[in-house]
Amino acid sequence: MTKDQNTETEFIRQVGAKESLKLQAQRNVTKTVWSGLGMMGLVGWSIAVPTLLGAALGIWMDKHYPGINSWTLTLLIIGLTIGCLNAWHWIAKEDREMREEQERKDG
Repeated sequence: MTKDQNTETEFIRQVGAKESLKLQAQRNVTKTVWSGLGMMGLVGWSIAVPTLLGAALGIWMDKHYPGINSWTLTLLIIGLTIGCLNAWHWIAKEDREMREEQERKDG
């Protein structure tokens, strides 16, 4: 092979590699956007549901067992705490899975 053919072959290889990376990135962007939106929904619900359940139980307890302290506020805070811990758990799990997938692709 001549020097021009070697240069041309190397150039074609580089262009092909860059094209492949761009196509893969485009596929992952769509996947990432949808998984990001899904994750936001999961985080929202995993916080909202325990918070609302805690508030509802607190309202019921305030009606049936009145006292100095508010059951509603106490159980709302407990529900919010449980929801935040639950969301943190899901996000950590997703992050760990994404890192493992990236390591498999890179390795």
